[in-house]
Amino acid sequence: MLVKVSEILKMADEAKTSVIAFICTDYNMAYSVVKVAEKVQKPVIVMLLPEHVYDNNTMNVSGFAHMVKELAAGVKVPVGLHLDHSYDYRSIIESIRKGFGSVMIDASALPLDENIALTRKVVETAHILGADVEAEIGHVGLAQDSAQDVSDYYTKADAAARFVEETGCDSLTIAIGNAHGEYITTPHLDLERLDEINSATDCPLVLHGGSGIPHDQLEIAFTKGINKFNVGTEFLGVYFDAIAEFVHKNEEPRPLKMLEVPEFVQERLQTYLEEKLKLSRF
Repeated sequence: MLVKVSEILKMADEAKTSVIAFICTDYNMAYSVVKVAEKVQKPVIVMLLPEHVYDNNTMNVSGFAHMVKELAAGVKVPVGLHLDHSYDYRSIIESIRKGFGSVMIDASALPLDENIALTRKVVETAHILGADVEAEIGHVGLAQDSAQDVSDYYTKADAAARFVEETGCDSLTIAIGNAHGEYITTPHLDLERLDEINSATDCPLVLHGGSGIPHDQLEIAFTKGINKFNVGTEFLGVYFDAIAEFVHKNEEPRPLKMLEVPEFVQERLQTYLEEKLKLSRF
C-alpha cells in the first residue's frame, strides 16, 4: 500500500531503525523492491533520481510515479514514493503535480541563508499540495573525493536546528562522512556528530551515499536518528552484473531471449534486496 514518506519515517523512528530507500530506474528495480518488501514484511521507499530521467532517458516522471503507485496497491506492506535530489522550485512543484507525494530540494551548495530561503519556499507550496519535503544541510559530496578532508562540509548541529525551525522541512539529509558513488577508501561516519545533530532537532534524519558504508556503522547510525537510508550505486551494480551474467550465458544471438531478461534480472535483484533489508530492523 502506498503510504506517505513522513508516516514511514515516523514508523522508523519509533522502531529506532531506518527505512531503506532504493534508487530505481525501471520496472525491474521497482518491482523487485516492492516484491521483496512484501516478502520480508518491511516498509521501503522507491525513489527516482531526476537526472536519470533528463540525462539518461530512463523513464518520464509521471510514468514512474504511476508505476510505483500501481505496484504499491498490490501489496499490504507500506511503500513510499520519493523524488530524490532536485535543485529548483519549478521542477519540484511540477513533479508533485505529476504524482510525487515526497520530494527533495537540495540547495546545500548555496550559502545557509539562501538554502533556508529556497527550502522554505518549496516547503510552503509542497505542504499546500499535500507533499512531504526532504532537504539537505552540510554537503554530501562525491565518494571519489572522500580521500580528501571534507569535514568542513559536514553538518553542524546548531545550523541543523536553525534550518529545521526556519524551513519546516519534513526530513533532513546530513553529511557526517557519507558520500555519493563508489568509495575509494572505507568511509567512517562521524557518529558523535550524528548524536549532536539528533539531540538538536526532532526532525527525521536521512543518510545518503549508502553504497559501501560498513554495516556495523549503519546499525549504530540507525539507532541515533537516521530514519531514512538511501542506496543507489550498489543496487545499480547488482543490476549491471545480472545483465552481464545473462549475456555471458546467452552468447548465441537469439532476439527472443530478450524476453527472458526481466525474470532473470529480477531474481538477482531480489536476492540482493533480501540481504540488504536485514539492516532495516522493523
